[in-house]
Amino acid sequence: MNPPRLWIARALAASLLATAAVATPGLAQTIDKPVRLLVGFPAGGTADLIARVVGDRMKDTLGQPVVVENRPGAIGRIAIEAVKGAAPDGTTIMVQPIGPMVVVPHAYKTVTYDPVKDFAPIAQAVTFQFAYATGPMTGAKTWSEYVAWAKANPQKSSYATSGAGSLPHFFGLMLGKEAGIELLHVPYKGSAAYIGELIGGQIPAAADAVGDLTEQHRAGKIRILATSGTTRALPDVPTFREVGVAKIEAYGWFGFFAPARTPKPIVDQLNRAVVTALKQTDAAEKIRGTGMTPSPTSAEEFAAIVAADYAKWGPPVKASGFTIE
Repeated sequence: MNPPRLWIARALAASLLATAAVATPGLAQTIDKPVRLLVGFPAGGTADLIARVVGDRMKDTLGQPVVVENRPGAIGRIAIEAVKGAAPDGTTIMVQPIGPMVVVPHAYKTVTYDPVKDFAPIAQAVTFQFAYATGPMTGAKTWSEYVAWAKANPQKSSYATSGAGSLPHFFGLMLGKEAGIELLHVPYKGSAAYIGELIGGQIPAAADAVGDLTEQHRAGKIRILATSGTTRALPDVPTFREVGVAKIEAYGWFGFFAPARTPKPIVDQLNRAVVTALKQTDAAEKIRGTGMTPSPTSAEEFAAIVAADYAKWGPPVKASGFTIE
């Protein structure tokens, strides 16, 4: 994005944030109750890890307990709907990845939330690359070996993701197109739902956030073939650029959101809690250990990122022709 477009996106986001976080008469301007932190994915995945690492440390700044509550299903939309309908008092918030907030609304015919207007961005938490991994079914140790296997086994060349219409879904389609192979997408309800089948050889490959695949890669149970950034997310894993797929470059994020119309003093209070948590050495080390990067922002900066990414991903999703009810 060039500077003029970024300036416009930031100005628009600042305006939307001001509208979303406007003070509402009768609402408290500080958090004085326990906070429910909703996660739209099962326990054990990257979103759950971030929620627990950050949430456990937010309580020190807020002076209130932060209770993580998993609401898996529909690519994060169950948690999204719960937060959308919650009181805008800062006591019900969520952590979400980029996909449900900027990709799903373009891919699904029926989406009952507006990612920009219905939520008050609190802070970006981390940024990450996407990864493509294989298990024992293919026997591949490198990307070129995997491509050769997929071409020789077109009826078996499928890949799992954490949901239809997710960003890893489109990432996998992009990879197949660039590599000249047909890849069948198989959606699951979160990474925890497919990882056992990947390890066991029931499915050949998976595309997901690098953090969802790192632990099993390090244990030698699966092999991450490449990641989507310009630099390595893991020291022993090449980027797609390094393996000759130069056009593949993509980054994602996880961020915290409150309901629209949450008063700005409360959004600022939550932002301080998230940012302070991510700056703690032990928290940052846990996140970096998964291949992700702690990247806390102000609420205004995060609003600009959400608005810009929402505009960025619309055209390629629509160009893919993929739609789902």
